[in-house]
Amino acid sequence: MFREFNVTLVLALVAVAGLISGPAFAQTPEEALASIQSDAAKATSGFKGFSAARGESFFKTRHGNEWSCASCHTENPATPGKHAKTGKVIQPFAPSANAERFTDPGKVAKWFKRNCNDVLDRVCTPQEKGDVLTYLLTVKK
Repeated sequence: MFREFNVTLVLALVAVAGLISGPAFAQTPEEALASIQSDAAKATSGFKGFSAARGESFFKTRHGNEWSCASCHTENPATPGKHAKTGKVIQPFAPSANAERFTDPGKVAKWFKRNCNDVLDRVCTPQEKGDVLTYLLTVKK
């Protein structure tokens, strides 16, 4: 009986340790980029890849709604930002400064859809998404 109790206790402790050790991410930012690259290749004949320079320009340029990505995420996406309308603090956008960025496919789709609509008044193209993410992957803490 004592041995059975010890085994049960050990299994319970292992299970709890697994729960508190931190979140398991469904994808890496690089895997998110690969998925966007697949979408871009399907959407654009002659797709030639993504550009960090184009992504940085897109990120910092004001678009149709007079906002840019940097309006909320700051010119340095490795630092916290603040929502332009609500003032809500936004955690750093660059994966180097925020390990959770671009790890949940559902959130990636949701936030690109919402933020592109805010900035552009339309959905971003796969090329635009890929260029921005390529840029964000070059940003260091």
